[in-house]
Amino acid sequence: MTLNDRKLGSLWGAIIGDALGVPVEFSSRKERGEDPVVGMRGYGQYNQPPGTWSDDSSMLLCTVEALSEPEYSAKQLAGMFLNWRQYGYMTPHGDCFDIGIATSKALSRFENGTPPEESGGTEEGDNGNGSLMRILPVALRYTDAPIEDMLFIAHRISAITHRHPRSQMACGLYCIMAKALLNGMTPPQSYRYMVKQGSQFYNTAPFAAEYPHFTRILTNDISKLPEADIASKGYVINTLEASLWCLLTSNSFEETVLKAVNLGGDTDTTGCVAGGLAGLYYGMASIQQAWIDAIVRKDDIGEILEKFIGV
Repeated sequence: MTLNDRKLGSLWGAIIGDALGVPVEFSSRKERGEDPVVGMRGYGQYNQPPGTWSDDSSMLLCTVEALSEPEYSAKQLAGMFLNWRQYGYMTPHGDCFDIGIATSKALSRFENGTPPEESGGTEEGDNGNGSLMRILPVALRYTDAPIEDMLFIAHRISAITHRHPRSQMACGLYCIMAKALLNGMTPPQSYRYMVKQGSQFYNTAPFAAEYPHFTRILTNDISKLPEADIASKGYVINTLEASLWCLLTSNSFEETVLKAVNLGGDTDTTGCVAGGLAGLYYGMASIQQAWIDAIVRKDDIGEILEKFIGV
């Protein structure tokens, strides 16, 4: 499997996980147990046709586009996010039908003159998963860079909408995990690598104070927990834990993303974040063509991703 196979698999995997979760977002785990998602559905929560992706993929694709340029510009990326919110840029059907509260507030601050990397909220309640869901392209673009350089970029990109150290740290840990998978490690090996590298890097201010929130990830084996102990709400820690758990307790791309979506709750984001990791490990060939064909604006997405992969 080539690096490009893994990179394409990861990005398509994230978008497919998102689209699988859109119709059932906010449903309970009990509901998903009684009526599990097994393929692309339509309508549901947002009354959107099958293959529709949400803010997760819109913001991820904006990040892909920004990182396809020779030099990254925070102002350019924040401008794309604002264009998405206001005018439906990089959306499946020309409108922004879903946006997180913290993200919306941050973009309003940017619109009103706050520098992009100072626009993200820093309060305890600003630790939703709105930057984690779009951070994957950083790991793909900077996989050959030293870890500290990759994390520096990840923190900056997170800060546009989520500037709290906890959100930045979650994004960084996810990027370390993705970097390991991209370099051919198995999921358990990648997890151990993430724990080792993350523990070393984040043992300094302002991140050391956030350690207690990552105890289950950094000092235990998250895969040993039962499903009942895995939360799947919009809190960034929940999403990071759930995505790692789904990957580590599954044996295929399909099993990983369907398990993520059927946890209920924030189904599109859990599906997106877990799907990105699963696509990295299992590669493009592991994703069934029917799911790719169902994605709205499939050809446009393909062109955007091919340009990025060629950088």
